[in-house]
Amino acid sequence: MKIAFFDTKPYDKPAFDKYAGENGTDIKYFETKLNEDTVFLAKGSDAVCVFVNDTVNREVIDALHGMGIKILLLRCAGFNNVDMKYAYGKIHVLRVPAYSPYAVAEHAMALLLTSVRRIHKAYIRSRDFNFSLSGLTGFDLHGKTVGVIGTGKIGKVFIDICKGFGMKILASDKFPDKSLEDGEKVKYVELSDIFANSDIISLHCPLTEETHHLINENTLSECKKGVVIINTSRGALVDTEALLEGIKSRKVGAACLDVYEEESDLFFEDNSGHILDDDILARLISMPNVIVSSHQAFLTEEALENIAQTTVNNLIEFTKNNQSKNELCFRNNAPEDCKNGKCF
Repeated sequence: MKIAFFDTKPYDKPAFDKYAGENGTDIKYFETKLNEDTVFLAKGSDAVCVFVNDTVNREVIDALHGMGIKILLLRCAGFNNVDMKYAYGKIHVLRVPAYSPYAVAEHAMALLLTSVRRIHKAYIRSRDFNFSLSGLTGFDLHGKTVGVIGTGKIGKVFIDICKGFGMKILASDKFPDKSLEDGEKVKYVELSDIFANSDIISLHCPLTEETHHLINENTLSECKKGVVIINTSRGALVDTEALLEGIKSRKVGAACLDVYEEESDLFFEDNSGHILDDDILARLISMPNVIVSSHQAFLTEEALENIAQTTVNNLIEFTKNNQSKNELCFRNNAPEDCKNGKCF
């Protein structure tokens, strides 16, 4: 089997070479992203492997289908960059539903702690031998209320971490897991309750039409003054202009962002020698109460191993059985995990 691997980074290769080599799979790596202009590079492959900022729209799907490529391997959990409705009946979409929920949840907490305890500022000061504590006052997480939107694998781990800090958790999910509720620290509530009562809001949900710009001018107006927003899921869950206005008006006390809705041409690349054309991102980064990391929440050794192993296994499983437990299909006007093993 031959895989055309797009948007390759140096940290991708060791694990993928390992698992592909063990299973007799050949990978051709391309540094370029997949889009309408680069899809021709996949010719002669059996499958295409993409990441979060590759484009799999109608034109790309038609091109892959025309080349006889029937398998799209997502080396991630999210699929908002794929036109799932149009893909149905043309190409099988296999994903990695859970590579390391600990990696993402721990990064979310790392961003939160860094922000509220001013660790990033203290680090910069101490490098200049400035050991003043002025301006470094934070606040305890213990006793604070955190709203967790999305209680899948990552959300559940984040909830466990928050419980360890002695925080109260308000949870929201389209499909609640009532076993999480303990009657004391964790409680499922309506989204409006999360916005009204949370000191901190952390996003762990997929990007869909329903969740697009979940954090917007209206929802921010419902929040407590000084609310902290954490986003380690998908950038477009947050209306960035509304967030910026919320920060300027002091409604938002801090923002911890590992993703950004216009990140596709910026993140994962070294832009340090260039002038940043994105004025909104430049203004966000300039804010003293904003931390932006470059979509790195997934980036642990364990996660990279799991991503590579699951992706290669998805291909092998589908090749042998014409089905995979990690296939996505489009049913009832929404993508979901394939239940019967034969999506088309």
